[in-house]
This record gives sequence, C-alpha cells and structure tokens, in this order.
Amino acid sequence: MADNTAPAVNKPIWIDLSSSDPAASRDFYSKVFGWQVEVNPDPQYGGYALAKIGGRDVAGIGPKMMPEAPTAWSVYIGTADAADLATKVQAAGGKVIAPPMQVGDQGCMAVFQDPSGAFIGAWQPMAMGGFVTGTPGTYQWAQLNSRGVEKTLAFYAAVFGWAPRTIPMDEGQPPYTQFLVGDESVAGGMEMNPMVPAEVPSYWMVYFSVGDVDATFRKAIEAGGREMVAPQDFPGGRSAILADPQGAVFALQMVTR
Repeated sequence: MADNTAPAVNKPIWIDLSSSDPAASRDFYSKVFGWQVEVNPDPQYGGYALAKIGGRDVAGIGPKMMPEAPTAWSVYIGTADAADLATKVQAAGGKVIAPPMQVGDQGCMAVFQDPSGAFIGAWQPMAMGGFVTGTPGTYQWAQLNSRGVEKTLAFYAAVFGWAPRTIPMDEGQPPYTQFLVGDESVAGGMEMNPMVPAEVPSYWMVYFSVGDVDATFRKAIEAGGREMVAPQDFPGGRSAILADPQGAVFALQMVTR
C-alpha cells in the first residue's frame, strides 16, 4: 500500500492523544509502532509532540487540557472553514465544546460533541496539513461507538456531508454504518455493545494499520498495554482492541482486501 497524505475536507485529517502522562505515552507508542516522537520546544504549544514515521507526521501526543478529562485519542475532520462548521454543528443539534481557535501558524482547531455525546474534532490546516497514511503504524480507520447511533446520522450528514450506508452484520449483532463522502467510505459507526458498562459514553475509536495484528498486539501487551478484545478475524482482515497504560483505547487492524 502506498503512502498517502490524508485529503483535507470532510475526511479524517489528524489524530492526537491527550494523556495524563505524555512522556510515558510517547514511550509506549514508540515501542509499539516504531514512532519517532519530537516534542515542540515552543512554550505556546504546551509540550505537544509530533509522532513521525520516516520523517512524516502520523499523530500528535500532548498533555490533557483539563485534569478531569480522560486520557483518550481524538479524531479531527478536515475543514476549509472551522467557524462555519461550528455554526453547522449547533444547527444540527450538536454542541461546540471548544470554539475554533488558532494554533500558532499550524492551523485552526475546534472540538464538537454529537447528539449521542461523542466528541469529534475539526482541523482547518495551515502550515500543518495532516497526517500520512497507508503504511504500518499509521492511521487506518475511525469508528463511532455510540449509544444511539441512529440519532447521529442526520448530524454527520448536515455537518460533514456524510451519507450513511447500512451494512447488515451477523445474527444478533447491530448493523454497521459506513459514512461516505461521494463514493469513498471515510469512517464507520455502530451501536455500542450493551455489555459495555453504562458509565462509558459514546466515543470515536482510532484504528492503526499494522502488518501483523498478533505480533503488534503482543508487543503492546509487553509494553504495558491491556487487552480489550483479543486478535480476531473479520470480513476483510484481522483486528484487536487494547487500552494503553494510561487508559486510552485504540485498535489494531490489518486489511487483507
């Protein structure tokens, strides 16, 4: 699979981790994915670090902005106008959690909450255009795990222009929704498993591309990660879900077709 730089508008363009222990997080993901992580020395960026593979940006890692916030991965959708997007979010029944703000000369970011309670970010790029994808250790997929996914479909259609496509699953499992921009599937969503504890809110989960799910899973466990869902096959590939040592949930995925 060739390297690709993520396109900018209405598609995932960036991911980052807000951590209770950024140094430990940098060490963990460097061991798991082979990232080279560089902390920006400029004080205005608050210790934010860029993770790179082959000298190209793949993700960010930084400290939590609020002490009460969980350590978690965030997904950012590219936009040409973050302010206009914030207006659309409010009109569609979402909440603006962090209004559009300039991040140095890098771009403009905002954070929203969809009607099911899941947080989703937006990035209007300037100097920092986005991440590289298509090789092991880079972003692969974003999935909404929602308590009430049906009530989010109109929201994402109004805000990002995403058209939902419902895919039936095996008996006893909820259907899977693919979000389309034109003919391209850019993200997915499904109803959260009722076995998940009630205190877990709706959330977006980041999937990372790997060449060998089982080997990377073992490496993550050895580095201090915790098993959430053991490696298993799915139609078209293999995947696993883990929590990192600070509690952030992420997934590994290998696509075979």
